[in-house]
Amino acid sequence: MIKDIFTNRKLITKLAKNDFKQKFAGSTLGVIWAFVQPIVTVLVYWIVFDKALNAGTQGTKAGINAPFVLWLSAGIVPWFYFSEVLAGGTVVLQEYNYLVKKVVFPINVLPIVKAVSSLFVHGFFVLFTLIVYLLYGFGLTPFILQIFYYSFSMMLLAIGLIYLTSALCVFFRDMAQLVNIILQVGVWATPIMWNYDDMVDRIPGWLNVLLQLNPMYYITSGYRDSFISQTGFWTKPWLTLYFWCFTILMFALGTHIFRKLQPQFADCL
Repeated sequence: MIKDIFTNRKLITKLAKNDFKQKFAGSTLGVIWAFVQPIVTVLVYWIVFDKALNAGTQGTKAGINAPFVLWLSAGIVPWFYFSEVLAGGTVVLQEYNYLVKKVVFPINVLPIVKAVSSLFVHGFFVLFTLIVYLLYGFGLTPFILQIFYYSFSMMLLAIGLIYLTSALCVFFRDMAQLVNIILQVGVWATPIMWNYDDMVDRIPGWLNVLLQLNPMYYITSGYRDSFISQTGFWTKPWLTLYFWCFTILMFALGTHIFRKLQPQFADCL
């Protein structure tokens, strides 16, 4: 399957561009809507938590304090990508059922198409967040390059998951609703709107372990380490090892199930 993905890389790129444009085809503002909704979401959270609830600045273990809007942006930008890929990737086979029914089309590239399509918006928001940090007086350091590492890690995690969910969704259509519910819970189970560093000493040890088992904890904290704390991923060896074991396991499981069920996709769609 990995060989097929590499062989069809040009096809994936072309389909990803078309997928990105097609989402907003027919609307007056077109692809601009892809950027409007996340910006509005960040503004709403900023107003509610920073202004209404007086969240103020947020500190990290490195002893660096950042305005809430910057701290929030560093955590929510990767979540936007992850949630969009997982939600859209789960129904990708239904969305492209006309390609699934073609005998010669390599349908195992379709989950990759969703992951690549969402990179366009993600790249914009990473750049936008970086500019906002510079305007607030945060300087550039070599640690910012870790964004490429964390983005790649998150992309592989998402791809493994959508290979699994998209294959199951063909036979169990409620999978799409189940994934949406998991994402609704996940945004609060992941330290995006709340500061894990501030509460780590006040919660039981078992809860600390449970929260860190969420693979998106590694990603969101990694983005904040890159933007704010200026800490390398190699300072968290056990968490890094766990994340990659989990990601590789999900990728292997997802691709295995996808490949086993693939011959039946056309008949069920």
